[in-house]
Amino acid sequence: MSSLADLFSNNQSWAQGLIAKDPSFFEKLSIQQQPEYLWIGCSDSRVPAEELVGLAPGEIFVHRNVANVVVHTDFNSLSVIQFAVDMLKVKHIIVCGHYGCGGVMATLRQERVGLVDNWLRHVDDVIQKHSSLLGHWENETDRGNHLCELNVIEQVANVCKTTVVRDAWERGQQLTVHGWIYGMKDGLVRDLCTSASTLEEARCNYQKAITTLPE
Repeated sequence: MSSLADLFSNNQSWAQGLIAKDPSFFEKLSIQQQPEYLWIGCSDSRVPAEELVGLAPGEIFVHRNVANVVVHTDFNSLSVIQFAVDMLKVKHIIVCGHYGCGGVMATLRQERVGLVDNWLRHVDDVIQKHSSLLGHWENETDRGNHLCELNVIEQVANVCKTTVVRDAWERGQQLTVHGWIYGMKDGLVRDLCTSASTLEEARCNYQKAITTLPE
């Protein structure tokens, strides 16, 4: 098991490696962050946002929570979105879930986990909304994978409905919201075809994404 001392040593090696490539890297990074992307993902330790898409520190603004949920009563995620859109002027918001998500699977199995059960009620809402669609898959793994996809699609819709995103679109700000899902068995990210740059496009692509889920 790694000790805290190992983490400090790893940090030194990481910093030295970046400085070796660009001696002024941290000096430039400390002045200002100018990311083009906001990543809303799951807290799962196996899904590191920057590494998945090969971006360096400063290139992606990140918010993570259990099961990559965005709801209008969560001022944490809403504040992140507002700061990213209004202050940082990101051009893309990416909601990225992952197959085999523990929070999603616990909800599907109706397992009690603890306090987080209250948070996962939002995923249960997705199950109830799409119960007939999820019933097409008898295998639990298949049903769970499609629930992970549906959860991303629903969270993209929630992001698009926020006042922050709607206001940005109304004033003509360049901003696109995307829905992706990551496969830990192959390390690949897949586009769920929910991308939207307007509210009308969001509504249209939401319906398309729901009806074109893979078998």
